[in-house]
Amino acid sequence: MKRLSVLTLMIAVCATMMAQQALWGFSALKSPEINPDNTVTFRIHAPKAISVKVTGDFLPTQKMETPFGLVDVPGTADLTEGKDGVWEYTTPSPISPELYSYSFIVDGQRMNDPSNVFQIRDTATITSVFLVGGDEPADLYKVNDVPHGTVSKVWYNSPTLGTDRRMTVYTPAGYEKGNKRYPVLYLLHGMGGDENAWSELGRATQILDNLIAQGKARPMIVVMTNGNSDLQAAPGESSLGFTQPTTQLPRTMDGSFETSFPEIVKFIDKNYRTIANKKNRAIAGLSMGGFHSMHISKQYPDMFDYIGLFSAAIMPREDAKSPVYEDLERKLARQFAKKPALYWIAIGNTDFLYQANKDYRKMLDEKNYPYTYRESDGGHIWRNWRIYLSEFLPMLFK
Repeated sequence: MKRLSVLTLMIAVCATMMAQQALWGFSALKSPEINPDNTVTFRIHAPKAISVKVTGDFLPTQKMETPFGLVDVPGTADLTEGKDGVWEYTTPSPISPELYSYSFIVDGQRMNDPSNVFQIRDTATITSVFLVGGDEPADLYKVNDVPHGTVSKVWYNSPTLGTDRRMTVYTPAGYEKGNKRYPVLYLLHGMGGDENAWSELGRATQILDNLIAQGKARPMIVVMTNGNSDLQAAPGESSLGFTQPTTQLPRTMDGSFETSFPEIVKFIDKNYRTIANKKNRAIAGLSMGGFHSMHISKQYPDMFDYIGLFSAAIMPREDAKSPVYEDLERKLARQFAKKPALYWIAIGNTDFLYQANKDYRKMLDEKNYPYTYRESDGGHIWRNWRIYLSEFLPMLFK
């Protein structure tokens, strides 16, 4: 009996260790460490390494040649090896409040910080992240002690695209307890993104909670769609299983998503307490999402009164022959004749799409179409898009 009790105890201990194996083996290093003066220290244990660097968007950018031309990419900084094989780097000056991403490069091999459990996926790349608070806009990205909205993953059927598809829906604090109706913002991601992009990389739910709590933005429903016509949902979260994320999809920016968009609006109006009219609808997006927002809003000029183009692609590919992209000038004339309440264009001054946006604004100027323009520093980066969203939301539904 005693032998049986010991055996039972051993089995129980082994089972507990297997069930909770993540309790063991965590790193004793603190990295990143945000110092009192807002400098940041990075550390990694790599006793056999010859070279260790850190790369991230907190560092000065460098130029890289891409199919889109020269673009800004994060720079690098060298870590110094210290005691017991621990490499360390401290930024030479304080870092401004913001959400940052970074990785280590150990002997040429990129890796995330093993001491930092906080990571975010952007397309097929996962990076470590940290947040320096203390001022806006970064304090808008934090989970603060304010009333919180609800974030849901919602499936709908798209006859146009021939499949069930998923989107992320934010409802403001108090939605479940009342019968009030709300305006709706449709918020679209860029190429390689999905319905998770704005809530994860863009911190959209935190921005909404905080701006609504401050009285700076009107309580609203926000619908974050999946703009990839060939996908049901984010990678790993559809019937395709654990497929590798990619930007190379057959129906990317071919007009099919724009054609299907009224199905999304109809679903939201049917299943949520919306104010179902143009005056209480907005659409905005970044990069490909800005492209979609531009073409959807001109294709359906009675659907949206507020339009936001964040670092938007403008013109379709030459091989994209969808009717959505035909008669651009005529459709823009029809859209602006209906006097949208806000047509907002924002872009960074080193963005690879800067010239395309400049050319588009020139066309709007020649036609005397009214719009609001916001130019910032920086390139095609989430730091800008979070700021643009923070500025765009308070202007809606006035």
